[in-house]
Amino acid sequence: MNDSDTQLKKALNGDINAFESLFSQIHPQLKSYLYRLFADRNDVEDISHDTFVKAFDKISTFKGESSLKTWIFQIATNLAYDELRKRKRWQVDVQDRARALAGSSDEIKAEFKSVQNNSPYGNYEIIEHIDFCFTCISKTLVIEQQIALILKDIYDFSVKEISLIINKSEGVVKHLLIDSRKIMTNIFDNRCALISKKGICHQCSELNGFFNPKQNQQEVILALDLVKASDKFNREELFELRTKLVKSINPLQSNGSDLQEVIMKCTHLAITKN
Repeated sequence: MNDSDTQLKKALNGDINAFESLFSQIHPQLKSYLYRLFADRNDVEDISHDTFVKAFDKISTFKGESSLKTWIFQIATNLAYDELRKRKRWQVDVQDRARALAGSSDEIKAEFKSVQNNSPYGNYEIIEHIDFCFTCISKTLVIEQQIALILKDIYDFSVKEISLIINKSEGVVKHLLIDSRKIMTNIFDNRCALISKKGICHQCSELNGFFNPKQNQQEVILALDLVKASDKFNREELFELRTKLVKSINPLQSNGSDLQEVIMKCTHLAITKN
């Protein structure tokens, strides 16, 4: 019996220290997942705390029919779903609203600069803003689509595992994935100037120019595999490449996570003002 099995056996017998040890191994990815659903650090802390409490309270019901990680993600997802369904879905133009708000507010600009200058996680990198954009666009999906997409394409859960997490058949999960990818791909085709000349959103390069005025933004943009691949413009391949970029980033612990959090707060504020 390995150490994890021993810890699980102790946890099943009510040992909270053993359960905490197992939970801590899952916690970083769980928080990252919850942040992609809520785009708010306070919500992440609240839901992850509630998940720990509920999971430990229900640990005696864990029968090993899935991995402990899948079971914990199921609890967290149920809690997240209950909260998310109370909230409005984000609109496709939410980033445009945030950009307009930031452009008209000296206070917000000052906050951006303060984080950039004083935080060790205040760097601006285009790849991280691509991750930010992915989160914003995914929040335009219906909740089940958003959850299924993120679990599969960003956190590599299998269709079978997702069906357990969201309590849907595998057939339903497959349809959720097909529909969510199609919607996301269409939105990126029409918005993202990095992959389409018709794209209306230049926020990645605009912010790069704002935060890195001495840097040649064209060199940065051209260095992205996403842009290189866009010459061929295979929609499915571009989406897969985008998810690959997103998977490489922990939105809570990246070089620019604090800066992106301020930008996300601005986005939330823009929603409330419209």
